[in-house]
Amino acid sequence: MARFRAFASDSEDDEAYSSEAESTKAADENPAAKSRGAFRAVDSEDSGMGTEEEEDEGKQEDGEDEEASDEDDDVEEEDEELESDGSASPQPAGRRTDDPTILPWARDVGVDSQRMHVMQSALFRVPEEARAMKEVEEATRAQSRKKLVLSNTLSRKHSRDSDGDGLRAESLRRRSFAHDIEPLPYRPSRKYARVGNAASVVSGNENAIVDAGLSMGRSFRVGWGPGGTLAHLGVVCGPADSPSETANSSTVTVTRIPIFATSDAESMDRATRLLSHHLAHKSRHPTIVLDSDGVPCANPSPDLTFASFASLFPSTDTSFEASLFRLGHALFDPLDLKLSDDIKGDVRARIVNLHRKAALSDWLQSNVASAVDADLRNNPGSEWSSSVFSYLTGNQIARACDVAIDAGNVRLATLLSQSPGDEDFKNDLRSQLALWREQRVDAHVSEDVRKIYALLAGIVDILEGSKGTGAERCPDIAISSGLDWKRAFGLQLWFGQSMDASIADVFTAHQDTLGDSTSLPSPWYKENSSQAPTSHWKTPTGAGPPDVLYSLIRLFAEPNSSLSDVLVPFSYGSSPLDYRLAWHLYIILSRCLQVRDLADRGDPGPVENSANGGDYVEGHSPSADLLANSYAMQLERLGFIQEAAFVLLHIEGSAGRRKAIKDLLCRSAPKLDDYMLKGLCGSLRIPDAWVNEAKAIYALGMNDVYGAFELYTKAGMYNAAHDLAVLQLAPDAVIRKDMALLNDIFQRFIGQAVHDWQVRGKVFLDYAHAMIRLPELREFSRTDAVQDASHATEIEELSRSIPKLLAILPDVLPDRTDARHKVAMSEMLTSLTTRLDQLRPLSKTAWADDSIRYQIQNQIRTSDAPEGTRLRHIHAASLHRFLRTIEVV
Repeated sequence: MARFRAFASDSEDDEAYSSEAESTKAADENPAAKSRGAFRAVDSEDSGMGTEEEEDEGKQEDGEDEEASDEDDDVEEEDEELESDGSASPQPAGRRTDDPTILPWARDVGVDSQRMHVMQSALFRVPEEARAMKEVEEATRAQSRKKLVLSNTLSRKHSRDSDGDGLRAESLRRRSFAHDIEPLPYRPSRKYARVGNAASVVSGNENAIVDAGLSMGRSFRVGWGPGGTLAHLGVVCGPADSPSETANSSTVTVTRIPIFATSDAESMDRATRLLSHHLAHKSRHPTIVLDSDGVPCANPSPDLTFASFASLFPSTDTSFEASLFRLGHALFDPLDLKLSDDIKGDVRARIVNLHRKAALSDWLQSNVASAVDADLRNNPGSEWSSSVFSYLTGNQIARACDVAIDAGNVRLATLLSQSPGDEDFKNDLRSQLALWREQRVDAHVSEDVRKIYALLAGIVDILEGSKGTGAERCPDIAISSGLDWKRAFGLQLWFGQSMDASIADVFTAHQDTLGDSTSLPSPWYKENSSQAPTSHWKTPTGAGPPDVLYSLIRLFAEPNSSLSDVLVPFSYGSSPLDYRLAWHLYIILSRCLQVRDLADRGDPGPVENSANGGDYVEGHSPSADLLANSYAMQLERLGFIQEAAFVLLHIEGSAGRRKAIKDLLCRSAPKLDDYMLKGLCGSLRIPDAWVNEAKAIYALGMNDVYGAFELYTKAGMYNAAHDLAVLQLAPDAVIRKDMALLNDIFQRFIGQAVHDWQVRGKVFLDYAHAMIRLPELREFSRTDAVQDASHATEIEELSRSIPKLLAILPDVLPDRTDARHKVAMSEMLTSLTTRLDQLRPLSKTAWADDSIRYQIQNQIRTSDAPEGTRLRHIHAASLHRFLRTIEVV
């Protein structure tokens, strides 16, 4: 009998089990029957039930149920016993039977109550078991929630929901369809925002001894210095290395990371040639403009094409860089077809395709010519057919015909002159090859001749042999075996595809043969290891970066390919940090020609136009900014500060561009002479304030505080200058009693938006004014018989302002660990108290106010003034009170 677990309401169960009082009482007396919750089923129609036999067999079944561990297994065993013995199980206890108004459902429908009980026990879960299962489920759920909290907090040192820690809870098993598993509460990932140094709690507490990270963290961490230098403790090593020297040493090592595969002099020459052309290229729009935030940015000219860069190399230059820009010119530069507007689109597309294929064929033929000549030089005694095949791999048809004629094979020369031929020509040659294969003649034809006929027939992958035995055995031939990827691709372009086939069709056909009989497109420095410079880097095992020339062709042939595949540094050279050519290709393809862009470019917004009419790049690409930063670091390493700043001007975000250029200026502050500033602030339009800020930071590093103050003020950074003035310059001026210098320093901040000016800088300005003006007023009072009204008013104002200064002074210089601050504070308190006591006889109204007098006394009593100053003040106050008493009397 099939068993199904379901649920019934308690009311139905109560009605079903309240029919027989005697059975219920017997079940109450049996604790085993009450505690278990087994499922029972029986076919009671074929059974005869006796009272004594029911009790005995019921007890026997109760014992069997207690020993069983699986409820379903117990049910099957009991079914078998009940069907064979005809016994029934007693009713479970715990049912309400004392309500006479309840009519059992079994009695109402005319069914035996005992039989109904057995059926319900088999089909439905009894209420006791339902409650027990519910309690177990709630306990399990509470335990799982506890585990979830622990796993979220202890699974890692810095746990974050954004890393997926909230998804590590153990899964809950569904007990039944009646109990739904409650979903975990939604916990949004925490967002982190960068806090500026001025707003950080760390600012000003860098020397906190109680926090090792603050006090010594910057001293032991690895850091980058000017020119790409790396300062570190110990030895720079990889994760799997075991260095002999530990990082616990106190010796700081400065390492220059090798960036270029070639020498620095050669790298400087190549970099300046390309960047100078980039910056000096004439355009309808200015190269450097100001964005909406007033930050200078570079606006590449749309007229900057591959052809303009290719013109920098002479026609005889066969270097990798020259080939790169020439290939880009063949594939991506705009074509001036000079077609009328009434030409249909399909006709125009076919014309463009023919022009592109012709340009690509010319580039490929000139690029593989050196490889063809090398094959001929390395095999001077080879057969004429081998030479003909080598010439065909370079599409040198004329020279192949000459070799065939010189060998006396005029018929083959005639066929070669018709290459590549139309489809009828190729079909005839395929028929000839098939005839040779059927008659097993190909076994007697040389392999190179078979290759030549295969190329003329348009077969560029595998030429099948007759596969005979013995002397007639002729194996298959891989046509492009032993050829580099350029010549293998050229065979598809020149012989494998028809004239109407597009470059995409040729590339797809070549892709299908990669790995089988065609070599993979390795970079130039791996193909020509003898010409490649000695590199400090090793290509990772299994990386296999493709040649960037091949990637460019793929970028043109496959519209869905990513621009990021063309910008891999290992595709250009053996150094993974050389982004020079990758950055120039990105600028041309994305910013100038706009044929392809990076995949992480943000959603384009409305195009912002500058005042000069230049269009900015839509959206934002973090990969583009990273590329510009990487190339700028290379230029900075070579000492090209202006060139590095020019590259950083191509960063698309205003905030990131501003920060990157400021950091560059700070690292290069010692090199910012007048000649360099003329280029930075003139040609590149970098604000003078940025340069002065960098110089100020450098001056602070050289302990030139006043020079840094002057530069900060000149840069308009009044808050930074104000901090220096209060914490560094003002204490020295107070100790030297140079009030003129104090006035000169702090008068520059009048009218400027300075943080805490009223309770910091203005205090020193008021102090200097009081120290200068009080002796003058005292001298006026001695010489004048009658006190001037203006002087009297000024004396009264000073009498009220000096107590305020005494109250603010302890908070102006709060650093009690600095000896200069302590001495300056003592000097200011002593001087003001002395001047205040001298001013007492001259003031008529201020000292008459008892509240002001008591306030001044309390401030001096609780201040950090020296003991002698306090005693003198007490003596002066007592004398003044005595004189007032005499006057009253």
